[in-house]
Amino acid sequence: MKKNVYGRKFKRDKNERKALFKSLMSALVMHERIQISEAKAKAIRPEIEKLITKAKKGGNAAKLVIEKSLTRDAFDRIIKEIAPRFAKRQGGYTRLIKLGERFGDNSPVVVMEWTEVAQEIVPVAVTEKTGKKAKTEKLEKTVEKSDKKVKDAGKLSRVKKSSSVKPGKTKKSK
Repeated sequence: MKKNVYGRKFKRDKNERKALFKSLMSALVMHERIQISEAKAKAIRPEIEKLITKAKKGGNAAKLVIEKSLTRDAFDRIIKEIAPRFAKRQGGYTRLIKLGERFGDNSPVVVMEWTEVAQEIVPVAVTEKTGKKAKTEKLEKTVEKSDKKVKDAGKLSRVKKSSSVKPGKTKKSK
């Protein structure tokens, strides 16, 4: 009888679990928001938070650990974009928003996203005219994506797959 064993197995062997966690963490880094089951989100949450902390500290040893845990594109993005975003935060880099149960198997589904929202540079036209040309400047605006994401999360629908053949009717071959 195994007691006090840490981690979740998800009916997978060691290599399959590592590949699953690597792909989920890389997807979160690349897309900044993913929709997954609550159990998988709770399983990768401590791992991704440790990677962010290591990326904030920097150093060669930390980069080697991060490189093994993420894909190449995700590794570059976590070092250059995501870790600097959390420079002032001590922890709690991710949030889970519950969506309800999945239609097929009734498992709880959540949206996992970063707590700090990226700032976007949005071009805004300025109405000043100098001679015949109008000047346009780029102004930095913090776009409140998190409010939009929470509203959009409630709109995500669970779609039932429909089959092309109705029950009780079969195609007859000649």
